[in-house]
Amino acid sequence: MAKEESTGSGAVLEAARREKLHKIEEMGIDPWGSRFDGHLSIDKIRSRATEIKYTTPPADSEHQEPVQTGPKVRVAGRIILHRKKGKLAFLDLWDWTGKIQILIGKSQVGDRNWEVTQNLDLGDIIGIDGELRTTRTGEISIFAEDVHFLCKSIETPPAKFHGLSDPELRSRMRYMDLVHTDGVLERFINRTKIVQSIRKTLAGEGFVEIEGPTLHNVAGGAAAKPFQTHHNALDIPLYLRIALELHLKRLLVGGFERVYEMGRVYRNEGISQRHNPEFTLLEVYQAYGDYRSMMDLTENLIVEAIRATGQELIIPWDGKMVDFTPPFTRKTYQELFEEHTGIRFHDDNAVLEYAKKNQIEITGKHLDVVRSEIFETKVEDALQGPVFVMDYPANICPLTKRKHGRPDIAERFELFVHGTELANAYTELNDPDLQEKLFSQQLEGQAEEDSMAKMDRDYIKALRHGMPPAGGLGIGIDRLVMVLTDTTSIRDVILFPLLRPE
Repeated sequence: MAKEESTGSGAVLEAARREKLHKIEEMGIDPWGSRFDGHLSIDKIRSRATEIKYTTPPADSEHQEPVQTGPKVRVAGRIILHRKKGKLAFLDLWDWTGKIQILIGKSQVGDRNWEVTQNLDLGDIIGIDGELRTTRTGEISIFAEDVHFLCKSIETPPAKFHGLSDPELRSRMRYMDLVHTDGVLERFINRTKIVQSIRKTLAGEGFVEIEGPTLHNVAGGAAAKPFQTHHNALDIPLYLRIALELHLKRLLVGGFERVYEMGRVYRNEGISQRHNPEFTLLEVYQAYGDYRSMMDLTENLIVEAIRATGQELIIPWDGKMVDFTPPFTRKTYQELFEEHTGIRFHDDNAVLEYAKKNQIEITGKHLDVVRSEIFETKVEDALQGPVFVMDYPANICPLTKRKHGRPDIAERFELFVHGTELANAYTELNDPDLQEKLFSQQLEGQAEEDSMAKMDRDYIKALRHGMPPAGGLGIGIDRLVMVLTDTTSIRDVILFPLLRPE
């Protein structure tokens, strides 16, 4: 990078940049640029290197080196490297498809363009008209013929190897992280490809996308603490949604047979490598399906998303290789519990002793809750995957249909990949009386400010009108993107994660 990054104070550097800005203005040039038509992306310009021709000079010519001619090209981008050598300037120009070297010679561009070149800084955005050729070292470059000033950068960009090494600074200055940190822009473009693939796959399966409300009278559909706000005109408290579920299932009652929403949800909880207070959730509901229908759909969604990023089905994540070749492994909650703890699932005394031995609190807890905490602590992190964990204890699944003839088992699965939960799905409970009873049991003893401390009675009323048997699926998009882009922090797949104010 240029020397200006490491010398002088910020105020001095800014003053120098503003002085150049004024010189540009004095030349009658708008330093904030204007429309610039006809330019090609850098990757497309690079693809035209095959058009470069070499002509051998006559035998009696004074110069015996082949003469290069190349296509005329127009490019626009940000300066990320800037060095001068006498009457030559060498720039690296960057756009979202790559970078390319620009050679600006005083005799080739003329005095006015050369004066513009003298007032360029790192971070400035420029346009170049020129000829695509290669240098003596074989580097594909644009030999400038005209220079267009498109935008002045007042702030000095961060040093490539120092200024953006701090993860918090990278999140706070995402606009610079995208430019200066290798792979970041590509990761977020892949996120877009994953989301587009999910929508395409669902559309191909006949699902309809809807937009549900983000402000709810009752925070429901998940066990989480909501953000609360207030509507002045109606003088009522409202909650930012913590899930998408209950409104989507109302639509099943109303006749939507395949419906989904992908959108932001908000939970007033902690921040970690895998948690952000606002995140993107996909929820899908299929009338006349069940949790096995959702397993097949989940496999299809993930496989197609991987292909959309141009990868094979065996991909790296967090130092491990993960094989997403379908079908994914399917195991029951009970068999995994016994496999990883060495105790019998239905041996209540053994379960309690195991919990005490592993410092898991048991006082006042239902045995299925104790089993769930053992599973979360001792089993989930050991799961390799992708593996569908099926058939959960019914007492920890209040929105899930019970297995026929087995009221102690809920038809639910969670998809795990190396200890990370990617998906959660149910055969949906559509018995309104049982649903009301389970809601009541869940709400017992909850503080008023906690989520679901008030029952969504309108949802119960909707169920009483009749909801068809259905399968439902939830996928955390941010976590899915983490796995499919080999990223270990959720902050690195959310463009603007929540941060403390500076």
